[in-house]
Amino acid sequence: MSKSVKRAGMSLAAVGILVAATAGCQSGGDSKKAAEAPKKAAQQSSPKDARTALQAAYKKTSAAKSAKVTMKLSLPAGATGTAGAGAGDMEMSGIQSWDPAAMDMTMSGSALAQGGKDLGGKIRMVQLDNVMYMDMGAAAAKEMDGKHWMKMDLGALAGAAGGGASTQALTGSAQKQDPAQQLAILTDSPNVKHLGTEQIDGAPAEHYKGTLTLDEMAANNQALDGMSAQDRQKLLDSVKKAGIKSYDTELWINKDGYPVQMNVGMNMSEGKVTMSAHYTDYGTKVAVTAPPAAETFDIAEMMKGAGAGTGGAA
Repeated sequence: MSKSVKRAGMSLAAVGILVAATAGCQSGGDSKKAAEAPKKAAQQSSPKDARTALQAAYKKTSAAKSAKVTMKLSLPAGATGTAGAGAGDMEMSGIQSWDPAAMDMTMSGSALAQGGKDLGGKIRMVQLDNVMYMDMGAAAAKEMDGKHWMKMDLGALAGAAGGGASTQALTGSAQKQDPAQQLAILTDSPNVKHLGTEQIDGAPAEHYKGTLTLDEMAANNQALDGMSAQDRQKLLDSVKKAGIKSYDTELWINKDGYPVQMNVGMNMSEGKVTMSAHYTDYGTKVAVTAPPAAETFDIAEMMKGAGAGTGGAA
């Protein structure tokens, strides 16, 4: 395999890890549509009232377990743990389950380019639990032993990457990030606000906004109603390892109590990752299957080999 393909593979793997870690947090609709939505004057409500509404949405979202999702992401240079790799924009659409963890999505955008070269336009991504598969297409298959599916065991990949902070952390958060947990994060915000009623998809939705720093998140050590203390601690640990310093979150909850739009900014040491997400069809059936083993190329094995050949410098 050529060096350029190896670099591209590592870059895409890192992008995929980042997506897996954040896809549940938000999925992308049209943030401009939400920003320009007609507004009604917000009724005065206390942060406690706002948190009560968010807790109810958390319970419903957890119980739904799945949804159709579209997502737009903007990644700063170095956010994937590879300097300059993965920077740019990305769009994703498909279905996602958070209990159990699974997704089947198509992604495209400038973040899939390496060295100014487009790596294939659209890429299908399938995830089952902590293993991700990316269909790289026929052209890439020529340099992946004839196999067009790239396999990424996120846990194994973190170890093979030599323990880079971003990669290790993002793989750790990939398994258990979902829309319900993002609601939990916003619920923890000491300044969460209800901004009133707006129209999303032609229907009224309640608009909430809040910010949360890592210190604030750690200080609030009581388990969210409906979330176990153990799950809450796992979430906090994954945020710490990922180098996330703070969250800026806006979301819109429809009359059925589900989030339909979620805009999130994650302030990280490498820069700010921004996402705009749109959800529909909560509870939709998610039937995801892994591609045949004979058609998959394991990038973790490739990275292990590269590390052995360079004294672990890969």
